[in-house]
Amino acid sequence: MALTRRQFIKRTAALTAASFCGVNLGFKNEGISHAFDVDKWVRGSCRLCGVGCRVDLGLKNGRPVALRGVKDSRTNFGYLCMKGMLFYKLIRHPDRLTKPLYRARKDQPFKEISWDEALDIAAKAFANSVKKYGNNSVAYYGSGQALTEETYLFQKVMRAGLKTNNVEGNPRLCMASAVGGYITSFGADEPIGSYSDIEKCHCFFIIGSNTAEAHPVLFRRIMRRKLDNPDKVKVINADPRISPTSRIADIHIQFEPGTDLALLNSMAYVIIEEGLYDKDFLSNYATFRVGKAKKEVGFEVYKKHLQAYSPEKAAKICGGNVTPDLIREVARIFATSPATMSLWTMGINQRIRGVWANNLIHNLHILTGQLCKPGADSLSLTGQPNACGGVREAGGLCHILPAHRPVEIDKLRHEVEDLWGVPRGRIPAKPGYHTMAMFQAINDGKIKTIWINCTSPVQSLPNADKYIKGLKREDCFIVVTDIFPTRTTEVANLVLPTAFHFEKTGVYGCTERRSQLTLKALDPPGEAKPEVWIVREWALRLSKELNDPVIKKCVEPFIGKEEGFELPKAIWDEYTQKLTKGRDNDFRGATYEVLMQMPDGVQWPAPTKEYALKGGTVKKFVRGLDPLADEHAKDDKPYQFYGPAHKDRKLWVWIRPYKGPAEAPDSQYPFYLSTGRIIDHWHTSSMTGRIPELMSANPYSFVEINPEDASRLGIKPGDMVLVESRRGKNLLPAKVVEGPMKGMVFVYWHDQHEDRMINRVTKDAFDPGSKEPEFKICSARIKRVSGPKPLKPFLVNSV
Repeated sequence: MALTRRQFIKRTAALTAASFCGVNLGFKNEGISHAFDVDKWVRGSCRLCGVGCRVDLGLKNGRPVALRGVKDSRTNFGYLCMKGMLFYKLIRHPDRLTKPLYRARKDQPFKEISWDEALDIAAKAFANSVKKYGNNSVAYYGSGQALTEETYLFQKVMRAGLKTNNVEGNPRLCMASAVGGYITSFGADEPIGSYSDIEKCHCFFIIGSNTAEAHPVLFRRIMRRKLDNPDKVKVINADPRISPTSRIADIHIQFEPGTDLALLNSMAYVIIEEGLYDKDFLSNYATFRVGKAKKEVGFEVYKKHLQAYSPEKAAKICGGNVTPDLIREVARIFATSPATMSLWTMGINQRIRGVWANNLIHNLHILTGQLCKPGADSLSLTGQPNACGGVREAGGLCHILPAHRPVEIDKLRHEVEDLWGVPRGRIPAKPGYHTMAMFQAINDGKIKTIWINCTSPVQSLPNADKYIKGLKREDCFIVVTDIFPTRTTEVANLVLPTAFHFEKTGVYGCTERRSQLTLKALDPPGEAKPEVWIVREWALRLSKELNDPVIKKCVEPFIGKEEGFELPKAIWDEYTQKLTKGRDNDFRGATYEVLMQMPDGVQWPAPTKEYALKGGTVKKFVRGLDPLADEHAKDDKPYQFYGPAHKDRKLWVWIRPYKGPAEAPDSQYPFYLSTGRIIDHWHTSSMTGRIPELMSANPYSFVEINPEDASRLGIKPGDMVLVESRRGKNLLPAKVVEGPMKGMVFVYWHDQHEDRMINRVTKDAFDPGSKEPEFKICSARIKRVSGPKPLKPFLVNSV
């Protein structure tokens, strides 16, 4: 019997709640395709996290009325979280930006202008900066939410057109340490395996990830694997906070924030001490490295390094519930499991030694041979839908060019210039400003004009008050492209309305190297336009303003292309057919025509159409599964580690010593503060905050406090609490819960309200390798504030 709409909403809500709690419900997907009265369904990908759930958008009389999961998708098997199921409500939301808005000064009100005026203003602003202050006075700051075609075209115009590598994006804040870890350990970015390993895994080692809330559909797969095999499958959750993810864990390791490098080194100690390492795998595929010079050392040097991390020594560093016996137990399970899969995200990455933490996870997999075989992988989870495909693969960070080419390598840089048909030397040899340096350069008056696309750094940067001051400077001209008003549009000079998901065509690349096409299903509201059209038209005007024909040459292949399909297709073709050829992410087989035939998209590498039509590569580096492993084979070994960063074609086990956080609790600020995502909201909530069902569930943020700390300080549930660091303060309601360990508080970061915007409190210290900030750890103090304070949800809804 078909479900009614109300029944469908209730059932999917129940499934989401069950996944959140680690409970299985026996619902099937029957009736879902008939639950809505729609005229047609249009296939695409989810707009939110990096899992890459496949969805169908339902249209009725040309209007979006529903979203459903695609039952045949091997990514999500038809399931969606509540966020993914409801984001269609944003497509025709009354808060949508629909006309270009401009003001010469930031203390003036905005006025509506035409697109011709807006594009002329943007071109003149960038041209004037270049003429007066040089090419490094301009910058682009993008997003892991932008389509691959958008990021690719923006960075091409900035690098080859404006001759600057000041190209950055918000994945620097979340995934840069994972990139650094993969490249330094495996020689190539992005995971070896796929989600399909989940159904073959016997040990899940989840560290620094509240998967249940941040990636609920993926968590459901992990939960399903555990519940179907309760005795065979072990789940180990390592986190200073007990979270919904912990509820399915066989073992929860609760350590003091920032001490997990000691824990990971100690697990390696046990694996070596007890002879649990894979001697053949190490002999065939690995070397040991140390220091900035990447010096190769022997096994005995590595073994000696680990003597400082015996379980007895590490347990003292880690605190919490960590004991020597617990370390030994989890190390043995990890090493002896038929297949072990590690999963992590911001808890590992957002650290001053995030790359090292990634390396130490990879070390465990290399030591035990828990790689390349079914069910085993070292899998970094991605926070945004296209942080991988658009930013990491298409060149959206200051130090990388498309297809994983480092900017500073002359041969690769000239290769890109030749492929683009621009003069050699056009792209600077030096990387541009990374994110934190970029916004410091705005503070210092060095960057005069910046284009911010599809992200809100005013809210999402750490130590936000420091950088808001620079963004408010009158001598910094800010262009913002977005679908809604945000905290960042409040400091802009020019706001350009963009098309939203399903209002334009383009590709997202998710965590498992899988790229998926979403086709345009309806027109954007008002005068909103796709970013690729905006960039093309801006570049043509910019070429005239600077009298520089090379800028026009950057977009020449795309002139005259219809914006809804032909234009993004032409950009995708250039990127895949020219730029990925011969690279580790060779994607020439994944044309639009192929992607439209593939319900799940294609996983790279996929160098030919025939291979792409099989779905691409499930496991990198494995002969018979990866065409590049076959192509690059130097011997008859089953694994061929051809990653371009390791000329020795080996995996590298790194000597990485323990280092604590940049700021630890002291007598003035005695608490650890950490932050994260709640299941109902996503990032800055500029989208999810406009969905009534999600706002009803969690209308504002709060501070989680351990019951012992709350009792000692006289704090009760619902009391208003001042959370203060050396950088800023928040006023939040208390949630007293057995979540954060004693001496730690935790705040969700989606709230836009001035009093509850937690990034005013977080610290902007960053990893010297990845340049990713340490959002996850700083010191703070808390106290109960007397007197009632009415709490109201807050959302920027006008500019």
